[in-house]
Amino acid sequence: MITKEATEVVSAPVRETPEPTRPVKHRRSWDEVPRWHIYLPLSIYLVFTLIPFYWILLFALRPAGSTSLVPWPITFDHFEKVWTERSFGTYFENSVYVGLATLVMTTLVALAGGYALARFDFKVKNAFMLALLCSQFVPGALLLVPLFEIFAELKMINSLGSVIIAETVFQLPLSMILISNFIKNVPYSLEEAAWVDGCNRLTAFRIVVLPLLRPGLIAVGSFAFVHSWNHFLFALMFLNNQDKQTIPVGLNTLMSADSVDLGALAAGGIIAAVPVVIVFAFIQKWLITGFSAGAVKG
Repeated sequence: MITKEATEVVSAPVRETPEPTRPVKHRRSWDEVPRWHIYLPLSIYLVFTLIPFYWILLFALRPAGSTSLVPWPITFDHFEKVWTERSFGTYFENSVYVGLATLVMTTLVALAGGYALARFDFKVKNAFMLALLCSQFVPGALLLVPLFEIFAELKMINSLGSVIIAETVFQLPLSMILISNFIKNVPYSLEEAAWVDGCNRLTAFRIVVLPLLRPGLIAVGSFAFVHSWNHFLFALMFLNNQDKQTIPVGLNTLMSADSVDLGALAAGGIIAAVPVVIVFAFIQKWLITGFSAGAVKG
């Protein structure tokens, strides 16, 4: 027998489940800005940025005495002059040696110090970090006198080793801080898992942590290389012989009180800039990733 309640349940209309409403996408204020408001300032900035580079190419490629705004006919006499007569081949070799040695020394020491700051706690840790930060406010010129006295006692004046050590000391504080931030972004549990599997601390660091630090190491190493490549002061003060000079000091020799060889100076500037531009073209992906990863603790 069908009860009244069952009849009401059967005859009750079936309610349709309403479809979920899609959230309304609100347009942000900058989405409504016309494109030319963005492209026009960027284009103007790009023009003002590229004009100096074009001016350098113009003086380097056009013949001596020419006043044309177009480098035609193109000549490479200025490059041949600075490379052979002005000993830029020797300067280039010295700069490469100093840059690579500074890169290796800065990266290794900063890696060891950064790991200690990231993984160990000690009493003077905060004071040491504060000292590293404060050292960035000290200009390199203030270090010339004490470094010169030290290198003179060690008989290292007029040696590329003095420039390498000075550049490494100057780059270490910032490099150590960056490396410590990179290591902090690597979970500590990964090292603990490697210890459980039988690895010691050094092996766990080499197998687990070091591969994850590749962007950071490239960022720190490239920063140290470029700074040592372009730095003028230490090479000028610690190196006396011409066969020991680096490219920045070599560029300075092209300018005198009476005259400046603009063609040779422009050619030397291109020789100094092209290797750095090529290196950055290949490592820019790792460089941006590395600096963004080390900027904050994740």
